[in-house]
Amino acid sequence: MFGSSPFNPASPQEQVISHLFVVMLVILAGIFVLVAWLVTYNSVRYRHREGAAEPPQLFGHSTLEIVWTALPILLLAVIFVLTVQAMRRSDPATPERSPDIILIGHQWWWEVRYPQAGVITANEIHLPAGQGQLMELRAADVIHDFWVPQVGRKMDMIPGHPNRMWLDVTRPGTYLGACAEFCGAEHAWMRLRVLAESPDRFQNWLRQQQQVPVQPADGEAALGRRLYQQYTCGNCHAIRGTAQDRIQVAPDLTHLASRETLGAGALSNSPAHLAEWMRNPQAVKPACNMPDFHLNDRQVQQMVAYLETLR
Repeated sequence: MFGSSPFNPASPQEQVISHLFVVMLVILAGIFVLVAWLVTYNSVRYRHREGAAEPPQLFGHSTLEIVWTALPILLLAVIFVLTVQAMRRSDPATPERSPDIILIGHQWWWEVRYPQAGVITANEIHLPAGQGQLMELRAADVIHDFWVPQVGRKMDMIPGHPNRMWLDVTRPGTYLGACAEFCGAEHAWMRLRVLAESPDRFQNWLRQQQQVPVQPADGEAALGRRLYQQYTCGNCHAIRGTAQDRIQVAPDLTHLASRETLGAGALSNSPAHLAEWMRNPQAVKPACNMPDFHLNDRQVQQMVAYLETLR
């Protein structure tokens, strides 16, 4: 897995931002070294010495004053030009067509839709490496902010005001991101993953996501399915192939078991962590909108057995 350092860009857009950042660091480092050297040199060269006469007092130096005024203006002009160029290249124009991906920020999770394929998932953006994807950003409640440092610029997600951007990851890998706009109690656990795959693997994943999971007919999983219906989980969560297949209040669970995390990154996805979440979601992610149903150990086991069938 790749880290989230902006010094390791994975897209042409982020490459531009990273390059500008490095250029700015070099310029600022040069200014720091110059100022530090001048301060050190003058402190040593003109330090007080016993018996030394009063140093000559200079009032005004036209050439020096012109130089230290003109150089910063020239430097700012260069930075301005580089910044404008980087802005244009890091946020290219988007066409007026249906987006490839729709990302919706919720308190506190991410809904990911693929309109052409009819696929809905949560907290993970799968895409083909090397093939730019047009992404539309929306917010369901408050202002959120999409930010995956290695992939591209930060962009606000404002209720009622969709934004668009290109998501163009050049190499396969997993890239970590988060909401970068404080959006409530569990803002810190609103994590996001971008999984760039080869085009073939992405198409296989897309086909798998289009499949409707087979509902268990017997065993622990079937008992868990009854519990799911008994506790009206379908009032918030959608599972394709059931009566509740269009709910958009909480994450779509159709292929929950195939995801890498639970609770938008609060836990890695495993049967043990899923049981921990089912036992008391408020203990894992306080203030999340999922209530504690006070399930006993047997019920938790049955519910986990059912949810693990959703692949």
